Amino acid sequence: MPPRSRVAPGPVGSALLLTLWLAGCVASPPEVTRVAEPDTILTHENGPPGAREGSCWGRDRTPAVIETVTEQIVVAPGVTGPDGQVQQQPVYQTETRQRIVEERREIWFETPCVAALTPEFVSSLQRALSARRAYAGPINGVLDQPTRAAIRAYQRPLGLNSGVLALSTARELGLAAHEFSEGRG
Repeated sequence: MPPRSRVAPGPVGSALLLTLWLAGCVASPPEVTRVAEPDTILTHENGPPGAREGSCWGRDRTPAVIETVTEQIVVAPGVTGPDGQVQQQPVYQTETRQRIVEERREIWFETPCVAALTPEFVSSLQRALSARRAYAGPINGVLDQPTRAAIRAYQRPLGLNSGVLALSTARELGLAAHEFSEGRG
């Protein structure tokens, strides 16, 4: 088989390539844009104000929600004659502005401490997520990327977009003891 050679496109081919490239660059802006990716930080030394000593906390930062509004503003009105015929078309200008619909938020959530994340605990977590069809990987007791992705997928509908296991989620899965306040049981 002879070697292939690249041939520079002619004027028509160049114009077509440029048109396709520009078409990929021009898109109508979405109405709502999420800025920044959620960011989860696991901290063991300091949590939110008032956190009890020895507790472990995660922090989830939700992105800001920004709305983009595009309007056509009349710069010069149209002119009609006495007979109702348009003598001059109106002139419009496109104005685009953005506004923050929802501020970026920081959510603190209590987590099981690292010492509790034993291979036995993680295996139980994997089994619990698997039983709820959130995890399809091996039950290996390793808190790896597929396990964290399953944690995130399970917690997202609960309002927490994090791959760090929240203590409330562990309790819901039956993996951590529930705490009861006085007078309740």
